[in-house]
Amino acid sequence: MASSESDKVQERLIEDFTPRLREYIQVEPVLRYIDFIDNEEKELIRQKARTEGNLRAADLLIRSVVKEPHPLGWFTAFVDALKQAGMQHAADYMQLNLPSPEVEAENDSRVRLVRLLSPSLLDMKTDQVCAHCVSEGLLTADDDENIRAEIDTNGLRSGASELLRRIVRGQPSWYSTFLKILRDTEHKYMLYELTGGSPGCEEQDEKQCSMKDEPMADEGESHNSPEFMDICVNDELQDADLYASGELPNSPEPSQPDGSDLVAEAKSPEKADIVLRDYQMDVARPALEGKNIIICLPTGSGKTRVAVYITKKHLDGRKAEGRPRKVVVLVNKIPLVEQHYSSEFLPFLKHTYKVERVSGDSQLKISFKEIVEKNDIIICTAQILENYLERSNTGEDEGIKLRDLTLIVIDECHHTQKGEVYNHIMMRYLKQKHKNIRLKKEQKKTVPLPQILGLTASPGVGKATKMKQAEEHILRICANLDASKIMTTSLREFKKEPRKTIVNVEDRKEDPFGDVIKKIMLAIHAHAGLSPTCDLGSQNYEQWVGQNERKAAKDEDQKVRVCTVHLLLYNEGLNLSNTIRMSDALSFLKKEQEEEIKKKATPDGDHKIQITDTERFLFNLFKENKAELETLAKNPEYENDSLSKLRTTILHEFSSREEARGIIFTRTRRSAIALSQWIQENPKFEDIGVKPAFVIGGGDQSNVKPMTAAEQKDVLKKFHSGDVNVLIATTVAEEGLDIPACNFVIRYGLSTNEIAMIQAQGRGRAEDSSYTVVDVKNSGVAEKECVNEYRENMMNKAIAKIKNLNQAEYDKRITELQLQAILEKKVRVEKQKQKVIKNANPSDVTFSCRHCSKHVCTGEDIQIIESMHRVNVTSQFCELFIQRENPTLQERLLDYETNSSIACKQCGQTWGSMMVYRGIDCPCLDVKNFVVRIGEEKISKCNKWSELPVRFSTFDYTEHARQMAESSDEEEMD
Repeated sequence: MASSESDKVQERLIEDFTPRLREYIQVEPVLRYIDFIDNEEKELIRQKARTEGNLRAADLLIRSVVKEPHPLGWFTAFVDALKQAGMQHAADYMQLNLPSPEVEAENDSRVRLVRLLSPSLLDMKTDQVCAHCVSEGLLTADDDENIRAEIDTNGLRSGASELLRRIVRGQPSWYSTFLKILRDTEHKYMLYELTGGSPGCEEQDEKQCSMKDEPMADEGESHNSPEFMDICVNDELQDADLYASGELPNSPEPSQPDGSDLVAEAKSPEKADIVLRDYQMDVARPALEGKNIIICLPTGSGKTRVAVYITKKHLDGRKAEGRPRKVVVLVNKIPLVEQHYSSEFLPFLKHTYKVERVSGDSQLKISFKEIVEKNDIIICTAQILENYLERSNTGEDEGIKLRDLTLIVIDECHHTQKGEVYNHIMMRYLKQKHKNIRLKKEQKKTVPLPQILGLTASPGVGKATKMKQAEEHILRICANLDASKIMTTSLREFKKEPRKTIVNVEDRKEDPFGDVIKKIMLAIHAHAGLSPTCDLGSQNYEQWVGQNERKAAKDEDQKVRVCTVHLLLYNEGLNLSNTIRMSDALSFLKKEQEEEIKKKATPDGDHKIQITDTERFLFNLFKENKAELETLAKNPEYENDSLSKLRTTILHEFSSREEARGIIFTRTRRSAIALSQWIQENPKFEDIGVKPAFVIGGGDQSNVKPMTAAEQKDVLKKFHSGDVNVLIATTVAEEGLDIPACNFVIRYGLSTNEIAMIQAQGRGRAEDSSYTVVDVKNSGVAEKECVNEYRENMMNKAIAKIKNLNQAEYDKRITELQLQAILEKKVRVEKQKQKVIKNANPSDVTFSCRHCSKHVCTGEDIQIIESMHRVNVTSQFCELFIQRENPTLQERLLDYETNSSIACKQCGQTWGSMMVYRGIDCPCLDVKNFVVRIGEEKISKCNKWSELPVRFSTFDYTEHARQMAESSDEEEMD
């Protein structure tokens, strides 16, 4: 049946209002009243809602509605279904009963206000409020049923979250009705929160106390309420409810900061026009002409301010010419998103342009495409942009194309190298650039590409040992960023170099504590029949033990493998005793021994886990030596010299300055925490006003619990205010984080490369800053620091040589490197394709416990959830493990939560975690805890599932839920 002209008009109407429809439609009730969609298609839409959320299901529903051929009266039936399902607001849009732009904008602001204040609204009397909302027509019977089901399942707060999520989909009058309901149900303080009033203004006119008196987006934290907001599992997850995402359609105002500490700044007047120093204007000039460049200036010299200036001029110019304008600022760490947003881009540009930020821990990432469309400047982590570029490339979802952007600012651009996410983005750019050259020759239309601006304090020299290699390294970064120039300047007249001191340490005359640890290690060597060829406590020894662990796991030699696990712990204890207090090293060993012993006990005590003779030997060995270690740890005479030199350095800094504020960089999270505790417990430090705190990374690569972004932010805020004046940090604070007014930097047993050295020196931004390197035994820090100085000098000479190249020669070398990079990428992709083709059959893959070698399962038993989690839900597997509570694992996200670990029932080896996925227990496996066999080949070193050439089947939630229901029915019948 051919579509009539009327059908075409109605299709176009739905298409035009799709963004609004997908927000206001609740799929399940609408499906009940639509009869022109067949049952099979309805079930597909319901399944989409269950697996990917209402927003995705709404997209599928809308596609089904507009799909040709149309039955007679299809559009009227659709509108009627919306009305019958209680979605009058959506029906109004279809009947062109549209609110005025002012009313629509005000409604969006009110929705935002409810979202922002959700943490303080979740403690409502949900039962009472829900009943009033139903009687007032804010909620339908279907809404009421769902909210009460949520209350029964997850409690009143979760029910309140569901209630808020549903009422904001109503007609614009919902807000005043909701305020009345809060007043009627005596929720006075919630009413005051929403109206911006106080107890004294209760009797005033509603509009006088309304949010019109305050900017809507200034109200506070935007992502502190996991109960109300749909939280994304990872950067690649699909959309969730837009009204819970942190951005609203057609928002009339530029976004403002989230976080109560930033509210005052957001409300303050826009900062004065940006004024650059001469050196800043010099390095910015080519970018102001529209050229791609790298700006290489030392930390603290105002690179970001230059980028803000270039951004403003870029937007101003394109606005005046009536051309498209869109700027994306890319960073490589989550804390930098908020920092650039609130400290630089927002204060200068907020009243002229719309500025927003999105990061991996932000709700806004689920609607990133809409964020890009609605704002002029978007500050985000690079992975989010890459994910959406990939979506556009694969066509699996609405993504973003490079041609949508007009300027990309890349912070810390020295990371634009092979394997880094910056480079993935720029490879897309380079391929299109060279394709454009070909299209231009063929006189075909080219694809517009954004301008590129790279920022770095140091491009480094890579692995170069000669000047030519250093030049090649820097030129490759320039090529990857398509930079026409690398802009530098001398800052000696503006910025003094910090005083640099290298403090060498002496070996202990006696180290009885370390001698006892070594005695234990030698006894383990004898028991396992191992003969090391390197010094105990060294990095080479650690590598040697690791090789033996992998070999033992592969050979199913449980005796040697368990010995290597304990040797690694003692080696770490030995290193800790050279870095921090002996008592800290002993605490670490005690805790690790307790954890190993805990593995041999079940939570309920019903099941006995085997303890082998070797394990019994190892437990007794520590027990026999523990008392001696405790006695020695209390004797300050045997403390390491590094700690003594660090104490002297800190005391000197605080006694010689009127107001000292500094950072101590150390190698591990454990040493950062221990050093902070050491300073707190030392009365001498307290007497001179030392106030320490530690800041460590947020990744989960370490056994030490990571810091959340909020915790990092809180510590840095205290450091800014002076509540903390000594920051003990791992390398997380070396790069990018804005830590001003710091007048001393100490690198304690830590030296990586010349980039890290330059970054660390740059932390000391105040006048008369000092930079001290304190050596630690076996660290080689003093020698590495000298090497880094040489490499820094080599880098500066290489940059000077590159700047002296004539432009034609420079362009030629850049083009050659770009074509080489494109070709290398093509070869890698082809190899990857061949690797995929050679994927092993899951039935040929077996998994055995890494500790006791017990056969666990085959690849056929493994399924994948959300392209990320490998689970085994077979009943046979569930008989093989025990569960243990693990607070560090506890996490609640959109569709799943983890709250315990799973371990081998036979030996106690941890296997992974128990994930509750949409109400179903799914044992989630960590591949590093297993020995994997593919055919006849054993793989003992596999840290990531992506390293296995196996394609596992996707977890079928519907089928598994059906089987569970059937099993439950059978049990009830029995």
